[in-house]
Amino acid sequence: MSEQQQSEQPDRRTRSRVVVVGAGMAGVQTAVALREQGFTGPVTLIGAEPHQPYDRPPLSKAVLLGKAEDSAFDIDFEALEIDLQLGREVTGVRPAAHELDTPSGPVPYDVLVIATGAEPVVLPGVEGVPGVHLLRTLDDAARLRPVLDEQHGVVVVGAGWIGAEFATAARAAGCAVTVVEAADRPLAGAMPAEVAAPMAAWYAETGAELLTGARVDRVEPGRVVLADGRTVPAAAVVVGIGARPATGWLAGSGIELGPDGSVTADEALRTSLPDVYAVGDCASFPSARYGERLLVHHWDNALQGPRTAAANIIGALAGDGAAPAVYDPVPYFWSEQFDRFVQYAGHHGSADTLLWRGDPAEPAWSVCWLRDGVLVAVLAVGRPRDLAQGRKLIEAGARLDPARAADPSVPLKSAVRQ
Repeated sequence: MSEQQQSEQPDRRTRSRVVVVGAGMAGVQTAVALREQGFTGPVTLIGAEPHQPYDRPPLSKAVLLGKAEDSAFDIDFEALEIDLQLGREVTGVRPAAHELDTPSGPVPYDVLVIATGAEPVVLPGVEGVPGVHLLRTLDDAARLRPVLDEQHGVVVVGAGWIGAEFATAARAAGCAVTVVEAADRPLAGAMPAEVAAPMAAWYAETGAELLTGARVDRVEPGRVVLADGRTVPAAAVVVGIGARPATGWLAGSGIELGPDGSVTADEALRTSLPDVYAVGDCASFPSARYGERLLVHHWDNALQGPRTAAANIIGALAGDGAAPAVYDPVPYFWSEQFDRFVQYAGHHGSADTLLWRGDPAEPAWSVCWLRDGVLVAVLAVGRPRDLAQGRKLIEAGARLDPARAADPSVPLKSAVRQ
């Protein structure tokens, strides 16, 4: 590197403006990670919602049940010299000009980080029908709190993770709850049939009714009409049928999107365009560990990915030619539902062996997935030690003895083949 080039590098690192679009977990953590890793240039964090940036998991728990007013992050953005712009929607990006479009005027950037998360899938035909709710934002939770306070009868459409968590909260509040699921079991899109089937009993244990194989035909005021003609009374309807990347605003930008709408980031979380990165629920990334591209809609991904993105942004601005950091995590998430703590680590899509650890009729049990004898995923219900050990073994690419791994009295770390 020439003397002139060396003199230019500090200027680029201190004056380049990083703009992060999306003030959820992924966006906030990106801005914070930049500061923690020593970036001293301008950082702007833009959020469409007017609220102080907040954590989402408490929305289906403490905030919904009135045990907390909000779940704002305990971060002093001013002290970190992060320019926080709330209530500002970004409507487009013009990469050639290095500018974002907003209703109040363009925003220039040197480096852009896309962290707009995911948006809930809307049930067709419910627009304008009173009493229909989603649960994704703080405002959604605020609108649902009176429903729970008044102990209305609730129909939940979708028996996925969010549907189960809301049903749990509604039952805790004393509401009558019916969960309507089009598939033949809960968590049909997330878990194999033999693993998800035992979870169906959890609903009845807490007094919630689960209707599987029940497709919604339409929602009318006060009731849900199913495709087979049955009607379910409903003072309120909560729709939880999935989420998709919130990337519609990128149309025409030239930033490559996958078939699922996610930004197709590379292993360093760079997008198809220079100076543009993507993190969190809106971005997929290639996993060498699993041999496929992953789109992970979970809190831990929104926490971990920004650290890699921040390091690579700083490295690229330094221009020292160092290899970028690679993002290839063991995905992890948890769910609190029906008096159970459910944890999952890994990705079981390509597994060839499933092992039970314990009886799924009991309060605590686990499932391990192996591929060619190597642990690739673990689901733990009330067995946090299995999860903690399993996660480390997945990271290490450990090969297990199937007989010992299937014995719930044997610690997972003791089932490793020597």
